[in-house]
Amino acid sequence: MSTAGSPPTADGARIGVVTFPGSLDDRDARRAVRLAGGTPVALWHDDADLHGVDAVVLPGGFSYGDYLRAGAISRFAAVMGPLVDAANGGLPVLGICNGFQILCEAHLLPGAMIKNDHRSFVCREQQLTVENARTAWTRGYTVGERITIPLKNQDGQFVADDHTLDELEGEGRVVFRYAGWNPNGSRRDIAGITNAAGNVVGLMPHPEHAVEVGFGPDGANGPRRGVDGLRFFTSVIGALVS
Repeated sequence: MSTAGSPPTADGARIGVVTFPGSLDDRDARRAVRLAGGTPVALWHDDADLHGVDAVVLPGGFSYGDYLRAGAISRFAAVMGPLVDAANGGLPVLGICNGFQILCEAHLLPGAMIKNDHRSFVCREQQLTVENARTAWTRGYTVGERITIPLKNQDGQFVADDHTLDELEGEGRVVFRYAGWNPNGSRRDIAGITNAAGNVVGLMPHPEHAVEVGFGPDGANGPRRGVDGLRFFTSVIGALVS
């Protein structure tokens, strides 16, 4: 754990990954943190504190079975109290898929996630265009860059009123857009957004599934060689140690 007032070293960057009942990708997220050079820390939904981590990932899955709405019950988990406070204080937080839904339900990000417009589950390798490379989680990318990240969701349609959408656009808070095809009907092809401070990011695709050669999407260097997702995790480690 880093001491107060001093940044962690790369191998000392402790990144917590919260497990909720129904989480599916928490182990994948912890592996991504390890491959990026950080130290993954398992957090439990009923934890009363964040155990001194330097950043937090809310992983994908179907927390609490997605009853009521996706992410609606998780918003009230014990761990979310200290997480919301820490995020408002600048702690880097990444919400992936169900984690994005939770961030919206917790009002750390605006908008909401609803059923895909075709009412079907979608699972595919998805191209994204990088729109914002200034956040804690995207500083390793380049604006305009095309990356390929696996996508799998049923409630992946991002919606918001026109005022909120215009605000996100005007403030440069759209982080990723779907490229080539909008797989779920999200407004303005939005695949990921950030808060005003740039420390909280939510996106629907799964970067933790594109971090290791042989297990990711097809890439320019051959099948299963895509590792575009790894830079999410190296980006935040770089932000923490700089």
